[in-house]
Amino acid sequence: MTTQQPAILPLLLRRDRLPALLGLIGVALLAWAYLVWMALAIDRGGMGGDGVPALVMPQLASWSAADWVLMFLMWAIMMVGMMLPSAAPMILLYDRVRERQAARGASLAGTAVFALGYLAAWSLFSLAATFAQWALEQAALLTPMMASASPWLGGGLLIAAALYQWSPLKHACLVHCRSPLFFLGHHWRPGQAGAFLMGLHHGLYCVGCCWVLMALLFVFGVMNLLWIAALALFVLLEKVVPWGEALSRATAVLLAGAGVLVIAAG
Repeated sequence: MTTQQPAILPLLLRRDRLPALLGLIGVALLAWAYLVWMALAIDRGGMGGDGVPALVMPQLASWSAADWVLMFLMWAIMMVGMMLPSAAPMILLYDRVRERQAARGASLAGTAVFALGYLAAWSLFSLAATFAQWALEQAALLTPMMASASPWLGGGLLIAAALYQWSPLKHACLVHCRSPLFFLGHHWRPGQAGAFLMGLHHGLYCVGCCWVLMALLFVFGVMNLLWIAALALFVLLEKVVPWGEALSRATAVLLAGAGVLVIAAG
């Protein structure tokens, strides 16, 4: 199977893709603005008595319903900012194909539904990540800044990510993420419901590809902006550049080495 189609890029940057492209950029920028605001609030000492904003880091063992909602929203918005740019080629190609199959002017709504389906998959991941964060806090394995408090946890996550980069499941999911033409050709569904299901389907492949990488947020801090940006950039390159698969596997060596160093230093 071909895992990259460089020839589709000119099609995605045409003027008739501008509304969808601007919509994706706008949503991603809003998500990043929220992340920057949250990170700055943490740096300033925010709202909590221990120097951490209460809405970011609830008191250990005392999460209220509001805390659960706010932590889930934090993860969900973070996934929008991190993952939407890497999904842009698929979403824009869907926009073009739908426009050719449907009436003129109907494509943008369908594209929005497709994107919502994609983000729904990452919302499910965000729910799991929220539970994981709560469990790690209960075990006293996270610092108040939501970073690993244990070298075994941090190093173990880095090594696990390295191993997963070479796994058959990672490869299978990455192939689908890197092949928008293949995905649309084999999974096309008509109508708004079809658009949502297709977006969800693609999103689940994307979660399968990147979930362990997203777990690395627990290593250096869930709200560490540099770490968030580095992971987001890596995911984007992994999916869109011709040498993305080679990059994915080569990076595994660095992750494994970093994991060993973290454990040894602890």
